Amino acid sequence: MKTRLGKDLGHPQAVEVYKKLLAITRSAALEVEAQRQLWYGDFVNTEDDWLPQSFEKKLQSGDSLGERMHRAFSQGFESGYKKVVIIGSDCPEMNARLLEEAFEVLNEKEAVIGPANDGGYYLLGLSRPVNIFADIEWSTKSVFHETLKQMEKLKLSYQVMEEKTDLDTVDDLKKFPWL
Repeated sequence: MKTRLGKDLGHPQAVEVYKKLLAITRSAALEVEAQRQLWYGDFVNTEDDWLPQSFEKKLQSGDSLGERMHRAFSQGFESGYKKVVIIGSDCPEMNARLLEEAFEVLNEKEAVIGPANDGGYYLLGLSRPVNIFADIEWSTKSVFHETLKQMEKLKLSYQVMEEKTDLDTVDDLKKFPWL
């Protein structure tokens, strides 16, 4: 849920924006030929718009965002996937082309990352199991750069994608009047 946006916009309006962001994310994922998993934070909602025939539903575990992402990547590779790409649900610019590009990059590189305007990232992909989430101070403006440092420390080949918006504030929302 968009807590920062809710403070400025009001909870009901923030919920509506979040629903639109979820629809954008779902649409982008459905347009890509891939196995899809949806990772829930608190409980797996079996009554939402993410149909089980299109999305395998899982429950996140771990104390930090980094632990939760690492476990999602690990489970993907343990399930036999050769490439795993994760995306957030707060990028209004998310589309199938970005996802397809990320998977294509992973044919040549070990990692791909899409930086967000807030210092984090909207997309992260790996072509092998590796923990790049250690020593990162989450929810800060340095997450993207700290993640790059981890990739370099582990000597991963990687590609940086174009920067996109992570919608967190009213100023971010103003860039997307259709939301």
